[in-house]
Amino acid sequence: MTPRLSLSELFPDIHPEWILAEDGDLIVVDKPAGLSTHAPEAERIDDMVTRLRAFLRGRGDAEAYLGIHQRLDRDTSGVLLFTRRREANAAVARQFEGRTVQKTYVAAVSGFGDRPPRGTLRHRLVPAPGGAMRALAETGGAREERAARREERAAKREDRAAGREDRAAKREDRPAGREDRAASGVLAITRYRLLERRGDRALLELRPETGRTHQLRVQLAAIGLPIAGDPLYGGPEAPRLLLHAVELRLDHPATGAAAAFRSRLPAVFEAWLAAAPADPYAGGVAAVERAMREAAERRYGIARAGDTTALRLVHGAGDGLPSVSVDLYREHLVVSLFGAGDGEPGAPPRDLVLDAAHRLGAKGVYLKARPKHASVIVDARREEFAPRHAVRGEDAPEEFTVLEHGLPFKVRLGDGLSTGIFLDQRENRRRVRELARGARVLNLFAYTGAFTVAAVAGGARESVTVDVSRGVVAWARDNLAAIGADPAAHVVVEADVFPWLKAAAQSDRRFDLVVLDPPSFATTKKSRFSAASDFGALAALAFRVLAPGGRLLACTNHRGIARARFRRHLHEAAREAGCDVVQMKDLPDPVDFPSEPGAESHLKSVLASVAAPPARAREGAPSVKATPPAKAAKASPFAKAGKASPFAKAGKAAPARGARRGPAAPARTTRRGAR
Repeated sequence: MTPRLSLSELFPDIHPEWILAEDGDLIVVDKPAGLSTHAPEAERIDDMVTRLRAFLRGRGDAEAYLGIHQRLDRDTSGVLLFTRRREANAAVARQFEGRTVQKTYVAAVSGFGDRPPRGTLRHRLVPAPGGAMRALAETGGAREERAARREERAAKREDRAAGREDRAAKREDRPAGREDRAASGVLAITRYRLLERRGDRALLELRPETGRTHQLRVQLAAIGLPIAGDPLYGGPEAPRLLLHAVELRLDHPATGAAAAFRSRLPAVFEAWLAAAPADPYAGGVAAVERAMREAAERRYGIARAGDTTALRLVHGAGDGLPSVSVDLYREHLVVSLFGAGDGEPGAPPRDLVLDAAHRLGAKGVYLKARPKHASVIVDARREEFAPRHAVRGEDAPEEFTVLEHGLPFKVRLGDGLSTGIFLDQRENRRRVRELARGARVLNLFAYTGAFTVAAVAGGARESVTVDVSRGVVAWARDNLAAIGADPAAHVVVEADVFPWLKAAAQSDRRFDLVVLDPPSFATTKKSRFSAASDFGALAALAFRVLAPGGRLLACTNHRGIARARFRRHLHEAAREAGCDVVQMKDLPDPVDFPSEPGAESHLKSVLASVAAPPARAREGAPSVKATPPAKAAKASPFAKAGKASPFAKAGKAAPARGARRGPAAPARTTRRGAR
């Protein structure tokens, strides 16, 4: 039995400091950015409503009732109110529906210019492509601008004027069900006030008088002030969406007394306003530990699902800690420091990061030092790059099992730069599992066979797993044996992928699903591979062994290959192979691998589907069958040349459990190690 994650304190249902106020009628929380208010999918456990209910049940409240009257966008932080009794719903609902609840937000923008410090935004919102909204200026916008300038000149009378304006706006907006819908879009009204300005950057206070989808974001974008960190509406780069619900005012449902709930503005707003390049390591161990814990919080959904015990806790600049990654393997952590070669400038402070990681509560911490230039790594098992033992705390077992979506995989934390599984491919393996039922699957550059394990678990009828390293081939066999895979139907081949694919194509072997995830660079005794120059030729070979109607999952971790270029490679490869691609779909990364702000994802994954044969051809022609390994060997050009056939190796028996492994894998690479 594989134990669950032991660092449960990293993933509580609710952090106590999130609760701003609580009584018998209401509970008010300070929602962090990145957490949905209420996920529509029943199986989701990482939204605020589900987590808050779990927290209440943990305190002994069996019903854990929450009435939902307010929502915040996933990336918006701040004050969020729920009712705790059904009897409180009517009074709270009347206030939200009657727009007597006062909601105040703070947003960070740049380019405020000479706009008046106070004003009112009036637009009509209509849907736009990609889930966005579009704001259409209301007729009479110039009149609103003049009113805003009058407000500036009469600042002392602003409160009284605002009261009159509020009542007028509500009277005007109340018949929205009739007049507003008759016009184009729905009416959105927001009042703004300049809070602080430094150079080109500013903080604005926002008070929406209507509650439309994306209202604040789209209205500010419409006047040329998109919120920082909002790529959907063209906002300037920032660590996150800089929109915070800072205050909520309403009458208490039980007493009728005025109640105000306020949240402190997150520190990231001040840091962005100052525009000073911050050193995330300057605050010492405590500050780095805090950043790691905040990053761990964003992995709650993975860690608490109960079926996964290996995940990434920190992903570099995407989590505010550049050049550092931290991976959790059950009870141990693996810290990778990038740019950490001898004499390389800019590397993060080693001891500080390791000390911070150890304070998270892991039994032990392993280190992987990854120089910027992989060419300096002659042996990835050298102590200077990958110490064999934990550098903080206790050693893990030399080999142990982790779970990923319930599937077991063997890992070795002290065996070189790689551990036996690439965590960034977790969701792609889940997709392969979903697509594999009844399929013939080919897994190329298979490493320890994790994609094949997923395919077999999904019901693949046949599979071939190909890698050039004898050591990882044996490891792949062990992973497949752990789930009871039939070695006759699911063969593992020790071979160089390029000649193997050429032989497979000549032997007319075809597969319904091909997984192509090569390293960025690889060297064997006879060949060199670079994704930048060789991926297109490799993909063309992969398309040639794809059956009609089949799918190719192609991935690259090469940072020099942009997503658009990667897709071009695949289109050109399909044309060269004579395949008609009917769909090419970009696949997202797991949530524990966030991109650096303003940068493209490190991993590019595309699922390409090729056309099935016409119905008439399918009816009249026999189906193409996978060529048995023995026949493939006879037809192979390797046999004619007097060379050992890679197909023949597929029939080799797996070494006995505990037997001595083959030689170490060849130098694999930046991509293999950089994950």
